[in-house]
Amino acid sequence: MKVNANPMPRRALQAVACAALLALAGCASMAPVYERPALPVQPSLGGEAGGGVTGSGAAGGAQAQEQAAALAALQWQQVFTDPRLQQVIDAALANSRDLRVSLLNVEKAQAQYRIQSASLFPSVAASASQTNARSAVVAGGEAQGQTSRSGGLSVGFTSWELDLFGRVRSLKDEALENYLSLAQTGRSTRISLIAQVASNWLNVGAYGQRLELARETLASQRKTLELTQAKHQFGVASAVDVSQVQTSVESARADVASYTTALEQARHALDLAVGSHVADALLPRTTSTGDVALARLPDALSSEVLLQRPDVMAAEHALKAANADIGAARAAFFPKVSLSASAGYGSDTLGNLFDAGTRTWSFVPSISLPIFNAGSLKASLDVAQIQKNIYVAQYEKSIQSAFGEVADALSARRHMAEQLDAQQALVQAAQTNYDLSDARWRNGVNSYLQALDAQRSLYSARQSLISLQLSDLVNRVTLYKVLGAV
Repeated sequence: MKVNANPMPRRALQAVACAALLALAGCASMAPVYERPALPVQPSLGGEAGGGVTGSGAAGGAQAQEQAAALAALQWQQVFTDPRLQQVIDAALANSRDLRVSLLNVEKAQAQYRIQSASLFPSVAASASQTNARSAVVAGGEAQGQTSRSGGLSVGFTSWELDLFGRVRSLKDEALENYLSLAQTGRSTRISLIAQVASNWLNVGAYGQRLELARETLASQRKTLELTQAKHQFGVASAVDVSQVQTSVESARADVASYTTALEQARHALDLAVGSHVADALLPRTTSTGDVALARLPDALSSEVLLQRPDVMAAEHALKAANADIGAARAAFFPKVSLSASAGYGSDTLGNLFDAGTRTWSFVPSISLPIFNAGSLKASLDVAQIQKNIYVAQYEKSIQSAFGEVADALSARRHMAEQLDAQQALVQAAQTNYDLSDARWRNGVNSYLQALDAQRSLYSARQSLISLQLSDLVNRVTLYKVLGAV
């Protein structure tokens, strides 16, 4: 190996040092300055006829920030207070395969970001080599074999791009925003899983109540049938009365079978959402409002709280990634400067590898400047700008969808109490009507048909009350989901 005994020139060392400083400091990115698009919705959620949050200017902005901070800090344990439901949700978070895949995708994106970030720094490697060779040498008309040996040891970096125009930095920023976008997608998956488990859990309780009511009605009708048959034997009741009661009994039997099936299917859906079998001790006994509590919300919310939703935040991070991609596309128009440098020792024999005069070095700067590419760089920049416009539209669409979901949930919340009061009053009225009609029938004042109609009305009103109570609780779950709590 040819050995150069001269040390690396001082100017070369200075050039490498300056280049390193420039690359580490990084020039300003050529990406456009990011500006969040304006909210494409009304300034407030809920209220009467789209009424806004009270206050204006700095006061209104401070109130909106307080609302957003309060919702962002809301934990699911504060929403779902029943200990049984909390255990079921914990099991779902531990067992869900969908959530596991989502979290693994986040970890993958984080690793890809670390890979891209490493491009800002030189990759330093050490290498050692030894070469043994035998060659034929003709001397004095005779061929003689000659063996040569050489060794080398060096440390350096290869093809390190000096990020003078921010291309590598823009790619790093793009990878970071993609990672953050996937992290928000994982958060959204987690929220959706919690809401699904809570809804299925409440659904099991509601079907259990419906089944219990159907069984209670069936038992009552069977007793009434026995009484009517006894009256018929003594000539007090007609065969028509017996037939009417028999019809009611069979209808109640059909409801019991139907709700038994529905309850089993609801339990299967809950097991599927949780990812494991849910023990009977963890199932709800009723669907009372105490099973789910939601932090108190004002009648009107600022639309800025939507910016805390994970799907909206994911869309914004995707928009920022597209913005950074424009910077990388712009930087591609400018020269690309790379450095390769190494320093070490080289010798014909390993024994004197570190002797004086065996030091070696190399310094290879390179620059490439695009001259003609048939418009591909301009097309790449156009693609990046168009992609950003696409993400702007998707970001605005996500806010509009979020606004509709939250507004619908808040609207239902405002009128839910009145519906429950009205339905409970209806149940009480139906109960009174049935008690009076049944007493009049038993005393022979009215026919059984009136008592049967009253009982059917009471049964229907009680089933509707169970459904409305379920709707009330599911609405609370929906509010947790659409407001993007954690």
